[in-house]
Amino acid sequence: MFVIPIGVKHELHLVVDDKNAISFLGNDRARVLGTPWMIASMEMTARNAVAHLLPEGYDTVGTMVNVRHVSAAPMGTSVRFTAEVLEATERRIYYRLECHGPNGVVGEGTHERFIINVERFAKRLASKPA
Repeated sequence: MFVIPIGVKHELHLVVDDKNAISFLGNDRARVLGTPWMIASMEMTARNAVAHLLPEGYDTVGTMVNVRHVSAAPMGTSVRFTAEVLEATERRIYYRLECHGPNGVVGEGTHERFIINVERFAKRLASKPA
């Protein structure tokens, strides 16, 4: 079918801003990259690492995330996300994820994604009750 090579890597860069920083602490000087946005960026980095290797009509969906938010990345900080394929089968891809800022590791962990045929996936979803 298709092969996902071990060691494939991808990077994503972003700056911590109003769109991805927490605000619930009520102090603008305490705004940092929020964990949900960190995880979403990690997942997108993993997806994009292999998207170009899949045939048309195929993509991946996340099935497991196991990450730690290690340190704070304040507003204005430039962060770099990396995803590396550690293992791949015909249907499953397992990744190492990292997020780094200028002061070191912000987050790290592992992630699993399944390869899907988008049309079949959509048909299965349509048959499920809302």
